[in-house]
Amino acid sequence: MRIGVTGGIGSGKSYVCRLLAQRWQLPVYDCDSAAKMLMVSSPHIRQQLQELVGDDVYDAGGQLNKGVMSRYLFADAAHVKAVNAIVHPAVKDNFELWASQQTGDVVMESAILVEAGFAKAVDCLVVVEAPLALRIQRAMARDGATEEQVRARVRHQMTAEQLRAYADIVVVNDGRDLLSQLSPIVNYTSPIIH
Repeated sequence: MRIGVTGGIGSGKSYVCRLLAQRWQLPVYDCDSAAKMLMVSSPHIRQQLQELVGDDVYDAGGQLNKGVMSRYLFADAAHVKAVNAIVHPAVKDNFELWASQQTGDVVMESAILVEAGFAKAVDCLVVVEAPLALRIQRAMARDGATEEQVRARVRHQMTAEQLRAYADIVVVNDGRDLLSQLSPIVNYTSPIIH
């Protein structure tokens, strides 16, 4: 089974994935890390990004020039869509290849799993939720960001209510026992009830 794990900033989706990896030895595919790796290692993506953004999107050492990319992305919402149209299909293909090389169940972690169209690549979608105030507090501590910076990022993500509409299972990460909430996922033997 392919398990997708998503949730808003600070919800604890990475923590949930670590638990799935440590407690049940499930391999986890981190879409964010994969996207960053592919943007540097894939000649096809490199060529498309250079055509879209300009040659200076990569520095002399072949690394992604984050400043150039950030300026491009923040200049226009259409730019984000254009970059995503290049990167997301490559990440999905890379996940499919990776998953085919694993034995047993696997986990896909992505903050934008639904938005990127990855939901069709998984059999079970787990949405991790936490109260907004707790999410903001966690993200501020983790990223060294201000409350307003975190709130701005929250505004650009799907709401908990929107994500819940896609969820097969909702895990609440507000101090409750997570292992008992995750156990039905990995011991999945009956149809998922929506």
